[in-house]
Amino acid sequence: MKQLLWLDDVRDPFANDGEWLVFSPISRPYDVSWVKSYEEFIAWISEHGLPSAICFDHDLGLDEVHEKKTISKRALKRHRKTPEYMTGYDCAKWLVDYCIDNNKVLPEYAIQSANPVGRENIDGLLKNFIKHSINKV
Repeated sequence: MKQLLWLDDVRDPFANDGEWLVFSPISRPYDVSWVKSYEEFIAWISEHGLPSAICFDHDLGLDEVHEKKTISKRALKRHRKTPEYMTGYDCAKWLVDYCIDNNKVLPEYAIQSANPVGRENIDGLLKNFIKHSINKV
């Protein structure tokens, strides 16, 4: 069975008959695993290996941080490298390193993020990796 790894802190892939799964880059049937943070993303792949496909969100909990005004944008930049402030882009960077270190082909992917800059950054990183990767499908 194909496996879809759904990275998103807010969008529940199981809600409303899976309406968010329209973003999936693979066709059904597949099992869905939902992870909501950088740490969960790494733990899932470390335990299960690469899925058939990944759907990325960019702002993993950062909207909530800004809404509560618990941290300024300047402070966020200083804390950016702590796991609770990692984004979907950080997950994509980790994934590229994982593929290089383990001689793996990047899984199919899609990006459901509402953050246009974040979406472009993730897509650019992954497309660049695919373009320059030795391990092409």
